[in-house]
Formats: sequence, C-alpha cells, structure tokens
Amino acid sequence: MKLRLVRHLWGCDLSHGLQHYLPRWREVGYDALEVSIRFVPDREAFLRFLKENAFQWVPQIFSNDFHPGGTVREHLDSLRTQIQECLDHAPLFFNAHSGYDNWSLAEAEDFFGQALSLEREIGIPISHETHRQRFFGTPWQTRQILDRFPELRITCDFSHWVCVCERLLPDMNETISLAARHCHHLHARVGFEEGPQVPDPSAPEYALHLSAHERWWDVIWQSQSARGLEESTLTPEFGPPPYLHTLPHTNVPVADLANTCDWMAYRQKLRFVNAR
Repeated sequence: MKLRLVRHLWGCDLSHGLQHYLPRWREVGYDALEVSIRFVPDREAFLRFLKENAFQWVPQIFSNDFHPGGTVREHLDSLRTQIQECLDHAPLFFNAHSGYDNWSLAEAEDFFGQALSLEREIGIPISHETHRQRFFGTPWQTRQILDRFPELRITCDFSHWVCVCERLLPDMNETISLAARHCHHLHARVGFEEGPQVPDPSAPEYALHLSAHERWWDVIWQSQSARGLEESTLTPEFGPPPYLHTLPHTNVPVADLANTCDWMAYRQKLRFVNAR
C-alpha cells in the first residue's frame, strides 16, 4: 500500500492560477488536489492544470450546499447535480459533506441507502466526511449508520469529533476502529477540546493532541492494509482563518497555513514509510 498526498485548495489564492504553487507542491510530494469545482474561479484553467501536470482530482461536494435543514430528497438531488458537473473529468473519488445533523435516524438511513445506490450507479467512490453540521458530526450518530451499511465509505476527520465531544475520545476506541474499517480517505487535521484545529500541530503544548490523532490514523492504515487497499489518501486539511487562530484586533494568523499543511504532509509521509 502506498500513500498518496492530496493538497486542498482551501485558503489558497486562486485568482492568479495554480502554476506558482507547483514547485512547492512537487517538492512536498502532493499529486492530487481536493476542491469543489464550484470554488474554482476558472474551471477550464483548473482542469487544464490537472491534465498538464498529471494531478489527480478529488472533488468536494456538499449536500444541500451549506444551507441548514433540507429534506433527504433535496440533499440527494444536490449531490447528484454536483457529481454530474465532475464526471467527465476523471475524479479520483468524491469527498462529500453529507446529510444534516438534525435528521432522524430513519431519514439518515434513507439518505445513505440512496447515496450508496448513487455510488454504484456512477461507479466512482463517494466518501462521506465526519464533519460538524452533517449527520456524521458525532461518533454516536456515525456509528448507527456504519453499523447499518457495512459497505459505506467515509472520510475520517476526527478533529470534528474531538471538538464536538470536548475530549480526546478516550471512550471511543470501538467507534474509532469501526470508522477505520470504513475509512476511504483521511483528513489529517489535529483538533482540540475547544475547537477543530490547533493553531500549530508542531507546538509542544499540543503534543498530546497530535499523538492521539496519530494513533487513530495508525488504526486506519492498519485497517486499510488488512483490506488489501493499494493506496491510502491523505489531505493535511488545516484551514485559513477563522479555523486558523488570529491575534486579537489584527486578524493576523498566528501560524503560516501552507507551512502547517506541508509540515503535516512530510511528517505523515515519513511515519507511513516507517510503519510499513
């Protein structure tokens, strides 16, 4: 099993294209980009960049966009529309913000059952992210659906669960293991008890948080290897302000976003090789 590093475009300045980022991305080892086609100002230029530079693409899709509420049908229709916009451009897989946190279990079962049917129809994996505001925003709701649908793929971003639960999940080992068995994609961001993103994961004051997340990522890699996956994909998905802390009254970020993402990418690439 090999590790594929994916670079997200959240917080990148896309107004002048992507070519100026290329040398740095090559140096780190990214060979795929993760972004919604709707967030790209020039679609043709973006798709041309992918092709000319041999980058894979992981489209982000958002059921019912970012509007709270919505019926199961509205969420499914919105996913289908966004998927159709990408199918002609060889997506590696889809990373989906799926469902709504206030749905009943019956509504969630209806949604994810139909989402699996949609995945079989298009023949491309749909990986549903563990994300706040979505139905997978808590470990308890996630577990109910994963128990119901063994074939469902998920994107594990445990930073959201740490924030929601306000703890480093000491009582969630079984749920972490279950999530690992469903994990298709990993968002390697470190959360803490009061937020989804530590200011700088290399800082010694967050060593405990980094260690906890890396233990969970190891469980994912072990599960993926046992399942016979040929590759594991990882996005160091640290975000810009307000996810990235800022100094009061100035809005100046307390850390450099690109450096943080690349530090995490280098670290996990080394850990992955040493774990093999």
